[in-house]
Amino acid sequence: MDKGVYALILENTGCIVRIGALGEREFAPGRHIYVGSARGSGGLARVDRHVRLALCRDRPPRWHIDYLLLDPHFFPAAVVTAATGRDCECDLARAVAGSSVRGFGCSDCGCPSHLFYRPGDPVPEVVEAFRGLDLDARITRIKNERSEHRV
Repeated sequence: MDKGVYALILENTGCIVRIGALGEREFAPGRHIYVGSARGSGGLARVDRHVRLALCRDRPPRWHIDYLLLDPHFFPAAVVTAATGRDCECDLARAVAGSSVRGFGCSDCGCPSHLFYRPGDPVPEVVEAFRGLDLDARITRIKNERSEHRV
């Protein structure tokens, strides 16, 4: 599987979620963009793991993003990926930026966050952030039974 970088777009109806050591956080209704790296041995298959976890909820949380994927108020709506050998996860997070959950998904770097909020569909904006980093963005919209309840 290709290695790369991704942005997972989650929709939610508004809620409070306990995120491991980060504690309880309030999430406004809308969309959240999680920027992640897929440079490990599984490569971009990591994105498939995220989607499976959100749909099946069959494992305990390990990473910050898992707490959202396991919460019934959140569901995956889209993912934007790019195969690359560059370490550009933090560059992508800076390009997306904006309203964020401080400390989320960035315990291994110096970024303030890797989770960002938007009230509407952020996919076009995220694709532009990928392009701005000279990354070939691929968009996958995720359909599931929960997507009928979009905010």
